[in-house]
Amino acid sequence: MNELLLSLDKAKAWTVHAMTASGVILALLALVAVLDGRPEVCLLWLGLALLIDGLDGTLARKFDVKGVLPHFDGVTLDLVIDYLTYVFIPAIFVYRFVPLPDYTLLPAVGLILLSSLFCFCNVNMKSKDNYFVGFPAAWNVVVVYLYLLDFSPWLSVATILLLSGLTLTRMKFLHPFRVRQFMPINITVTLVWMLACGLLIVQYPVNPTWLLAVWLLASAYFVGICLWRTAREWFAVDD
Repeated sequence: MNELLLSLDKAKAWTVHAMTASGVILALLALVAVLDGRPEVCLLWLGLALLIDGLDGTLARKFDVKGVLPHFDGVTLDLVIDYLTYVFIPAIFVYRFVPLPDYTLLPAVGLILLSSLFCFCNVNMKSKDNYFVGFPAAWNVVVVYLYLLDFSPWLSVATILLLSGLTLTRMKFLHPFRVRQFMPINITVTLVWMLACGLLIVQYPVNPTWLLAVWLLASAYFVGICLWRTAREWFAVDD
């Protein structure tokens, strides 16, 4: 009986790892979409990878994957795939589809890649209450705004410079699936944001006003939470 339970636990753990590993296939599909000149398809694949990344960590903790399979490092697996889907392919997306001022394209893409390395290697990436410390290299999210809102070239490059700089700060960024405070609201708003985002991508370049408003309101919620949590530290409220 114990052996059966152990086998079931291992099966669950390997299933979670397989779920995480599927991100590399989604990364491949997103890259192929870039090469084929299909930006909306690329964003949809990256969105699916983002959703899986948000769920696999929760399942890994629920099924004690690290304890059941101590010889297989799921954290490394997750980081490799996250760098592909959060950073590398979005950087290629910027190079291919986001207009930037003359002579800034390669430096901006290089800055995305390099600043994100600091984020991924920062052992103090998370606060005690599971907020990200510094911009968490979520370029897969950033490129959605740059593309759908059709920023001017100078505004796009300024956004890249700003967020790259915030990587080195102690500004707090929400992890909706890890931060316990307001978690039900955080997850609900995240799902609303993802649904609205997906619909906007599918319908692009047609952006219904009501749908755009829902998307931007959800975005404003995340910005507000990040500023509120950061302000708590400015006023010497402990993590």
